[in-house]
This record gives sequence, structure tokens and C-alpha cells, in this order.
Amino acid sequence: MKKDTVCRMCSSCCPVEVEVVAGKLVSAQRKSFLDQDKRSPCLKLQAAADIVYSDQRITTPLIRAKDGSFCPASWDEALDLVASRFLHYKQQAQPEAVGWLRGMAADWGAPWDYANRLMNCYGSPNTIGNGSICFVAREMAHTYTYGAMAFPEAARARCILVWGKHDADTTLGVADAIKHALSNGAKLIVIDPIQTPLAGKADIWLQIKPGHDGLLAMAMINEIISQDLQDHAFIEGFTTGFDQLREVAGRYAIDRIAPDIWLDPQQVREAARLYATTRPACLIDGNGLDMQLDIFQSTRAVACLRGITGNIDRPGGDVLPQPIPLRPLQARDRLPAGVTPITAPYPLFNAFSETWGNQVQSCVVDAILDQKPYGLKMLVVQAGNPVVTMADSGRARRALRQLEFLVVIDLFMTRTARLADVILPAAGCFEKTQLNRAATRNNPIILQDQVIEPVGQSWPDWKIVFELGRRIGLEQEFPWPSVEAAIDDQLAPAGVTVERLRQESGGVRVEGLRHEKYLQDGFATPSGKFEFFSSRLQESGQAGVPYGDGFPESLISFGDQRQDFPLIGISGRRDIRFTNSQYRTIPALLKGEDGCVIDIHPVDAASRQIVTGDQLQVTTPRGTLTMPARVSSVVHPGSIRIAWGWGDYKAGYNLNSLTDDAVRNPVTGTPGQRTFMCRVSKV
Repeated sequence: MKKDTVCRMCSSCCPVEVEVVAGKLVSAQRKSFLDQDKRSPCLKLQAAADIVYSDQRITTPLIRAKDGSFCPASWDEALDLVASRFLHYKQQAQPEAVGWLRGMAADWGAPWDYANRLMNCYGSPNTIGNGSICFVAREMAHTYTYGAMAFPEAARARCILVWGKHDADTTLGVADAIKHALSNGAKLIVIDPIQTPLAGKADIWLQIKPGHDGLLAMAMINEIISQDLQDHAFIEGFTTGFDQLREVAGRYAIDRIAPDIWLDPQQVREAARLYATTRPACLIDGNGLDMQLDIFQSTRAVACLRGITGNIDRPGGDVLPQPIPLRPLQARDRLPAGVTPITAPYPLFNAFSETWGNQVQSCVVDAILDQKPYGLKMLVVQAGNPVVTMADSGRARRALRQLEFLVVIDLFMTRTARLADVILPAAGCFEKTQLNRAATRNNPIILQDQVIEPVGQSWPDWKIVFELGRRIGLEQEFPWPSVEAAIDDQLAPAGVTVERLRQESGGVRVEGLRHEKYLQDGFATPSGKFEFFSSRLQESGQAGVPYGDGFPESLISFGDQRQDFPLIGISGRRDIRFTNSQYRTIPALLKGEDGCVIDIHPVDAASRQIVTGDQLQVTTPRGTLTMPARVSSVVHPGSIRIAWGWGDYKAGYNLNSLTDDAVRNPVTGTPGQRTFMCRVSKV
């Protein structure tokens, strides 16, 4: 039997058609506007059945015994134990001592709302996401510039600028759109420190020095303005702060900037002019900008490129979303007055969105180890693996070990789960119905519909949260008898129901796609315009224009210790077979594995007498890591690329044993996990 749903094994939320035989998932196939033979392949999806029915799945609740082992338990036993700890801190008048740390694996739509609702009604402000090291920090920069995070309409573009992203490994729908546009003659510019397969197809590839994206963006802005290539009509009618931007950008001449960031000035000029003069053009910025110390200002500078060329919200450009009207479920008004979250040092990031809430996950470790701004004693980790994915993982591990009580909700026994007092087995994406963020952020609404029963005794995330809420006295706050009832309630303002979504597998549009919405509605900014200059930021002590106060002293972690750590380490690519640290227990995805290596340029390898296959030790002030070497020209001399996400597979491969969490972006709390100074030696 064929069934339609949404795959949520990564954040792309691709619509898929699955085959179910005798109640079991047999296969899954991604939908696309391209013919089957032209679609970008997803190896994860091809292994969907192996993941769902893996013998490594946790399929029953587990409780830690006194001897340290895990014992199977019933759901009643496990949830009653967790609820008793919630009630204990409530009775001690310390609900804020309980935190809920969310990873990406359960999605950021309704599952995020449910967790926030439980914690807000319980009385703790400490529902914390991982957005400081992912796209939420980038979304904040978009939002402060033009009111929302734009998405590229690449299939209709005549010029595509890809900045720090390789969609064939991440977002296959966008990869298909790029492929389609190129087949129709679109021009391609790629900005990436790595020679990705996409860079090999580019008309212009800028192999930028890692972590220096903001400098390049300002130099490109300067070139476009100095050559009078900006969109005068858009700037004059719909923007504010252009004169300030022009003045600041004038400090960043290409001839002076380019050599310092490993680029040829003429090539940068050509890229800036091609992007500015080929319309429509879209700009696809990606995770390569995330996890950088300079994430906020660099993304603002990149965002300004959309405005000076007038490519915002136009067909084939970068389109502003049309959010679905929803009933708010997070119950923020239920939080007691005067209780501040542990993320209080980052007030702008906490408050820029009505739904994102608190996203600086490093503050969880601060609160546990340093009691700043106060202590956390209990933590629920849902769909995350902070022992592997957080910067300075040794510090994160120490923090989790220090907790009085740790609960983990996950499908697999991760290194974080091994530290837990209680493990609650979660159902996979094909085993539950939910409303994803991708369906609420923009039309159309597509339902992630349950197509098979949960494996073993695993439960969907919504059911775990609802049942836990009821056991801690929040029966009225979780009145829904099913997830369908909860989704219907949330979608009521849109006039859409689960029943209708199931009938229309292609999705339901609440509103037809509109471009140039700013002509009628303006931009969702204080001025109602595209803001090159932000008075909100200036009033909060930040630069009103990107880099208006100059560049930070160091753009890379440990940048002040270059003499002892002369190479730039880059965290490795996102592999389409895996999602962050997930799925490396699946044999089908490990076949022919050659990606768990350190890529080093032939020039650097020769000077150190390194050949492919040698064991290399990478050292930073935080720790060491040893992996096999691969001599490769995909990296620039002076930099190495270290495979990322393998820390759950093997503790000695944990890249975050090298990274720093002491220095963070002052606005978003982002540590420099993407790039850092290091040294290598042959073992």
C-alpha cells in the first residue's frame, strides 16, 4: 500500500511516498517536481526501513538501577518517576531548576510548542533549543533586516549565489531547484572554503578563508555600490539606512580585503557584478555561516546584498514567507512574573521571535556548572545529543554528570542517553502524526502523517509530553485526546483540519503565493522598510549597520594563539547519509565509508611528511582528536577539514573535544564550533 507523509529524518521535511506491506514500512521515495532519474538521491531515505527496524532502537522505557545498569520499565513506572521529580522541585519552589533541552530531531513546529507549553505551565522558563548553533541565529539576522527569514526561489532564478551550503547533502528540494535552474542556463556563484561538487559546477567559486564571510559580504556591497549597480528604485522606495551602509561598506575595498581572505580581487569583483546584474537572482545562505563567532553581523551583511540588488520577495529571488495563522499553544502568559531564563545574558536573541523563545544551549552548561544566573538541577533532553554536538563536549559531559536527575527522550542509545536516569523511547517520523515547522512557516500545509505503528513500546513525542503534563497536574492544559485534536485546535484560525490535510496529500494552501508583498504590507520591521540600518540594534548597544563599529578582534576560536596553533580547522561537511550525530549505527549507511577523515592540502601534508592513511592528531587548547588523514586539494593550504558528527560512533572521533565554548557571539551566544585554530601531528 502506498501512503503519503513527510520524512523528518532531517530538517528538510521532504514530502514522501512510502510503501507499507502488512503494517511494515518497506520503502520510501522523495517527491519532486523533477523526473525520477533527475532527482537528487537521499541515501538516508533509501535506508528508511533499516533505520526504523534497527536492532539498536530503544523500544522500552529504561530506568537506571542502583548498580548503574538500565532496567526495562513500564511507561507508568518511568513517567511516574519523572513526574515525581518535577513535582519535587515544584514543592521546593524551584520549578526554574528544571530545564528542557531540545535538539533538532523532533522538529521545530508543534513538538516545540508542546514542550514549551508544558514548561511554561509548570513554571519554568528554561525550555532551551539549539538555535544558537543552527539556523535560528541566522534567522534573527534576516528578521532584523527585513522581518523574516527569506527562502530562495532557485528554480526560477537566472543567477544563484550559494553561500556556505551544499544542498545535495542537506536540502534536496533546493538541490533539485538548483539543478533545474542550471539546466535552463542560470549562472552559479559558490562561496565556500571547501571545493564541494557544487563548487565544481560554478561559474565562479570563491574559496574564502573560513570564518571571514562578513568581510567578503561588505567588500561585495562596496563593489556593487561603487559601480552604481544597486537597485535605485527599490532602495529609494522601500529601504532605510542606505547612506549609512554605503559609508561603512566604503571602508572595505576589495583590493585590500580580498588577499587577506585568500581571494583574488578580480574574481570577487566578477562575482559581485554577476550577482548584481543578472536578474532575478537568489542567495542561498546555509549552515556554513552558522556556528561562527561572527554569525550575526556576517549574516546581516549577507542579507543586505538582497536589498541593494532588489532581489527580495521577487519571483526568482528570495521570497518572504506567508505564515499560516495559528492558535498559540506555548502559553507564555503562564510563566510567573519576574522569573528570568538562564539565557538572560542574551535578551535580544530571546525576544526577537514570538515562538523561538530561548535558544542559547551553552547557557544550560553555565547554569549547571557555574550556577549562572542560577542553577539547574534536573534536565530533560529531547531529541538531542549534547555530549557530542555541543562545543567543548568535555565540559558538557561534566555538566550532565553533575545533574541531580537527567531524562533523555530518543530513538537510540546515544552517549548522552548513557548518562540518563530515565530513558523514554521515542517513535520515529513514520510512526507519528505531527505538524512540522515547514508546514506552518509558509504555504502549503503538508501533514506528517503516521503510516505505521510505533516500534515496540516507543511513543510519539506528543504523547510523551501530553502524558507527562497530565501527571504533574496540567490536565486542563493538555485536554486533547489525540494529536489530531491538538493539531485541529492549533490550525483552527486557518480553517484547516487534519481530515482535510489527509485528503489533500499535496498540501493545503491557505493563501495563494504572492510576491512583492512589501508593496502593500511593507516589511515586518519597526520602520516597515528593509533596514540596512537598525535603530533597535543601535539602541541596544549593537552596531546599527553591519560592522558599523568595526570587526571583532578575532573571527575564529583561539585566534589569539595562532603561533602555537597555525592551521584553521573546519568542521566537516554534512553527509546526506546522516543527520548530525544520528544513524551511524545503521550498517547500510556505513558501507564503503570513507568520510571519517581529516582532509589536509598536499602543500601542508608534504611539509609534515603526511600521506593518506596516516593517523593524525589534531590539538587545540581544549583537547585532542585522532583520525586518518586524506591528502586532498578540496581544502585550501593553511586549513584542514575534520569529519564531524562521528563522536557518537566513536568517542575518540568527537570533533567537539577540540572546540571552544568560552567565547561566544555577544548577540546570539554562538560559540566558534565551525572554525578554530589548531595544529596537527602524525601519530
